[in-house]
Amino acid sequence: MTMPSLRRQWIRTAFVLLSLCGVQSAHAYSHFTLSEGTRLRWDPPRVRWFATERGVPGVSATEFQAAMARAFATWDAVPTATIAFEFVGFTSAEPLEDDGVSVFGFQNHPEMERVIGATTFVVDTITGEIVESDVFFNSAFTWSTTGDSDRFDLQSVAVHEIGHFAGLGHSALGETELRPEGGRRVLGSAAVMFPISLGRGSTTDRELQPDDIAGISDLYPDGDFRADTGTVRGRVRRGDRAVPGAHIAAFNIRTGTLIGGFALGEGGEFQIAGLSPGAYVIRVEPLDDADVESFFSSAGVDVDFQVTFHPRLLVAPAGGAGPSFDVAVRPK
Repeated sequence: MTMPSLRRQWIRTAFVLLSLCGVQSAHAYSHFTLSEGTRLRWDPPRVRWFATERGVPGVSATEFQAAMARAFATWDAVPTATIAFEFVGFTSAEPLEDDGVSVFGFQNHPEMERVIGATTFVVDTITGEIVESDVFFNSAFTWSTTGDSDRFDLQSVAVHEIGHFAGLGHSALGETELRPEGGRRVLGSAAVMFPISLGRGSTTDRELQPDDIAGISDLYPDGDFRADTGTVRGRVRRGDRAVPGAHIAAFNIRTGTLIGGFALGEGGEFQIAGLSPGAYVIRVEPLDDADVESFFSSAGVDVDFQVTFHPRLLVAPAGGAGPSFDVAVRPK
């Protein structure tokens, strides 16, 4: 998300996560960035959080806090990332307030008829440091901590929102179809950070996938992460011009894992970091499996091109990047 040049700024992010403006080169997955490309992150990466002292029907305040703790532990357990979280206690403070504390809790927003949760930030727009972040879960929907088939799984949604809380944007690794009544139904996803919920009763997003792990590790790398992983980099071009907003997926032919990124540079540049060393198939596709606004806050995303595979395998070398390459796409 592009932000004005104020020292502190309050931002709410439900779906719109990143802007094309001023970004020179995009990392994999997506990270929240300032206009000059500085990524938002906690510094130091030891984050304290509070839970509101009230629940909703079906989820008590104690059950809410326990579900949040399990969701935080999921991110805390990533061995290649240094970020860690600490529960401080219950509070009467509410999410969405610029009060200096990071609060998780329920709020009733029936006007947000398709938003089951959202994350807000107060950030230092000079350094990119996250000063405060709050998360609310929309109590206009019904919730469960036990995987009830007719309710949204609180822990699964919390894992997604904590990804935002840490500084991650949305991943485009998923497939959807349009519903006749409006909106989209998820057919499958390869990232917790896919912007559309898998629906009531699903607990799949309690577990991180490779794209999520690469994203958080690239943002908060441990001592060996950079040396142990590699990067592929290139450009997406249609004739003599860039293809802004193209989605690139890197498929590891040995492990079968997928990690994605976006072409955001002025020349269609992209780079996908945090890859296990080895050979990759590169697929470029239009961003048409979710609303563009779920990923970018500015216009100009090009979705009028055909899915394209790079004709050669690309190698991500340990501790560095392979040679840059171009992927040429054709109009639909």
